[in-house]
Amino acid sequence: MKAPLFSVYSLVLALWVGGISVFTFIITPAIFRSYGRDQAGEIVGKLLPGYFLYTLVLTVLALALFSFSAMDRTLPAYRPSLALLVIALAITLFVAFWVHPATVKVKKTVTSFERESPDTPARKRFGQLHTLSMSLNLLLLVDGVVLLVISPMLNK
Repeated sequence: MKAPLFSVYSLVLALWVGGISVFTFIITPAIFRSYGRDQAGEIVGKLLPGYFLYTLVLTVLALALFSFSAMDRTLPAYRPSLALLVIALAITLFVAFWVHPATVKVKKTVTSFERESPDTPARKRFGQLHTLSMSLNLLLLVDGVVLLVISPMLNK
């Protein structure tokens, strides 16, 4: 990968990993510590569309930079990087266009997370979707970290 293109690719990966890390480990926990569960859920719910757009744009940009670069495709890191980028795009699209809308739909049927029993069907379904979303979010974070770690092997 040529130096200027590699620098931009590395920056995009860093923004991807950093954005996921800050939102997941700093912003969301701070909101839930500062507000009641219902209000915190509303606040985070308002932030999620922007967060998903952010990760989608960076994933597409990373894949585009990677795909259009004139790099040596025989480098050992080429295929794993391409696979990780394609997997990340698939996960990002799945979360943004299926998991999140399904979660929002179920969340509308829950009157209150503070007062309603966790055993109701809506709360259980929300919990399943939330767990799926969180797991995929962490997988995207790991994916991005691995891409960052192996990216120097592309700069030959």
